[in-house]
This record gives sequence, structure tokens and C-alpha cells, in this order.
Amino acid sequence: MKSKGFFSRDFIIQTVGLLASIVVVVTVYESYIKPSAKEIELTNTIRASQNPDAPYVPERSMTVLLKNMEQEACLILMMWATIIIIFKFVKLNGEQAMTGYQFMKISRGERIIPEEALSHFKEVESQVRRTPRLRGKILPDVIMAALHRFDATRSIQDAAHAVSERAEMAYEQLESDLSLVRYIAWAIPSVGFIGTVRGISEALGQADMAIQGDISGVTSSLGLAFNSTFIALMLSIVLMLMVHLLQSKQESLIIEMEDLATKDVVSRMKTPTSEEKEVSYT
Repeated sequence: MKSKGFFSRDFIIQTVGLLASIVVVVTVYESYIKPSAKEIELTNTIRASQNPDAPYVPERSMTVLLKNMEQEACLILMMWATIIIIFKFVKLNGEQAMTGYQFMKISRGERIIPEEALSHFKEVESQVRRTPRLRGKILPDVIMAALHRFDATRSIQDAAHAVSERAEMAYEQLESDLSLVRYIAWAIPSVGFIGTVRGISEALGQADMAIQGDISGVTSSLGLAFNSTFIALMLSIVLMLMVHLLQSKQESLIIEMEDLATKDVVSRMKTPTSEEKEVSYT
């Protein structure tokens, strides 16, 4: 697996994704959503004042639901998480492409004996070093772990155990890389709840005006409270679905990598018996 740091590809994608999300969402809000919401609210106010005695249902639209800064922040977080998840799906597809790559030149029926395990290990290591797209991939790392353990212990069971250990380590690393996405999935409903608290607080602050008969301020503040919660919960549901799909793909990938390494490497290993060794010596 690749090392993490401030100049790693993951960190760069996360940083660029955050900046791109802020720029895109803020631009859309300033150029379309906020002007459109103000226009709709102004139209509703004019129509309501033309005939105060007649009941009037204000026009509602998506721009009115999204107009406040809490919804804007939720959309920025949602777009940021989506960029990160798309990048991780692309990485998983790159890992999936390794299943068709031949790391060792072994003919059908040929066995890997302990004396040859180190040479096969160097062969795989050399391919990884020469080929940039193989670097940091899970499958060659798992194969090299099995060959190294077989060379050190001369035990097929230990080699199989090494495959399981390295596959589990890779899965834990993939799960750890999702920590930021999980934080965003928690942060979106929290930001929506902040909007709810702010809206209710503003509505309570305008209670005197409502007693005097002007309830426009109270209804606007309560609209902020409920709209921010609604948008945050909807985005959170969609985001958790994407996280679930990503985790499912990660789990199936690790299972496939472990099964492939076991089938193509561990199952070909053989420890010669004492009789076979005597024959080879003679």
C-alpha cells in the first residue's frame, strides 16, 4: 500500500475536491439559487399584499428550500464526499484490473518449492518496480507476502496465513481511508441541525411581532429550521447509500484478491519429501 502524507495522491484529491466543491456550490448559489429565491419571495409578498383577506398559498421551489447558508454548507460537504467516493471507486477498479495480470512465469502443472520461492519473490518485486501501475497495488503485495513467508518458513500453511494477514491488513487500510467520508456523513446532519436551532431561535426572537399579528418573520425562520433539516437528512441518506456501495465493493475485492493469491500461488506450493530430496541429490 502507498504511504500517506501531505503530498500523497489521496491528500491532493481531498484538498482539490474540497476547493472545487466550494467554488462550484458558491458560484451556483450566487448566480442562480439566491437570486431566484429572492425573486420568488418578492413575488409571493406582492401577491399576498394585493388581496390580504383572500387565502394565499406561497409558491415553493427548490431554490427556496436551498437558499440558506446551512443548506449551502451541506451541499459543499456532499459534493466533497462524492468526489472522494468517485476517486476511491476508480482506485478499486485499478485494483480489479490486477486480476488479469501475470506476475510469475509459471507453466501449468509447475510447482513452487521453497528453494525457488525467493527467486519468484524477486521476479514479482522487479515487475512492480519496473511498472508504475503495479506500485501500491494489493494483489502483488499479497503474492510477495506469501512467497516471502514460504521462503522463510518452508511451510505452505504459513504462506496461506500470510495471504490472509496481508489481505486483512489491506482491508483495514481501505476502511481507514473512509474515515473522512464517515466524518462528512456525520457532519451533514449536524449542520442541518444547526440550521434548525438557528431557525427556531430566530422564530422565538420574533414572537412579539407574531403576537401583534405579523407572523411573516416567524414563518420565515421556521422555514429555515425545517428546510435545513429536510435537505440535510436527504443528502445524508444518499451519502450513506454511496458509502455502503463502496464498502461492499471493497469487501468483494479483498475476498477476490485473497482467493486469487491462494489459487495461483499458495495452491502451487509444494514442500518436497525426504525421498524426493534424496533423488534430486543423486
